[in-house]
Amino acid sequence: MVVLRAGLCPGLTEDMIQLLRDNGIRTVVDFVSSDLEDVAQKCSLSYKALVAVRRVLLAQFSAFPANGADLYEELKSSTAILPTGSPSLDQLLDSGLYTGEVMELMGAPGTGKTQVCLGIAASVSLGLKQHVLFLDSTGGFTASRLYQMLQAQTEDEEEQAALQRVQVQRVFNIYEVLRALQELRDHLSQQVLSSMGPLKVVVLDSVSAVIYPLLGGRQSEG
Repeated sequence: MVVLRAGLCPGLTEDMIQLLRDNGIRTVVDFVSSDLEDVAQKCSLSYKALVAVRRVLLAQFSAFPANGADLYEELKSSTAILPTGSPSLDQLLDSGLYTGEVMELMGAPGTGKTQVCLGIAASVSLGLKQHVLFLDSTGGFTASRLYQMLQAQTEDEEEQAALQRVQVQRVFNIYEVLRALQELRDHLSQQVLSSMGPLKVVVLDSVSAVIYPLLGGRQSEG
């Protein structure tokens, strides 16, 4: 909450602030939600002056109403749906992966989680021609397997270009994961593009491999 202070708006003086504080009014919310006639009587202040101050504070700190249709159009323009490479999984996820969201895939060891991650990387890099950051915390990423998946999806010899759009980073503990994500955040906030181009999706395989050691466990998959 914003605390009332001198200079916050015209007419809000140190003397007025002290009188308001003596009557339990310390923040902007306290002030604008108070009965100004009652405040004027208790603080011996001008009612007109209090009304003028409140108008300025409301103009400065009130949120402007937004049209629902405008918000929906903004959402549509800023959201993309990325196919996973598996039609059945896309159907389960209501058409695919939505940008701006986090999806966690769980399962027992050997159930195909890494295969799904590779499929997502292949689909985005080849089908959409977008770039992927693949954070490998288990050593399970194999370029040869991804290359085979790309070859199976194209006959135009585009697999080499698609393979170059997938950047792999090895992260074998939680600190390396956090460092990689922080570096990515810094690059995005500074609008710095890496040598591979703009990024569309980040895959972390897997979270449990770096979390379990902190909890005293040994499980590296899940």
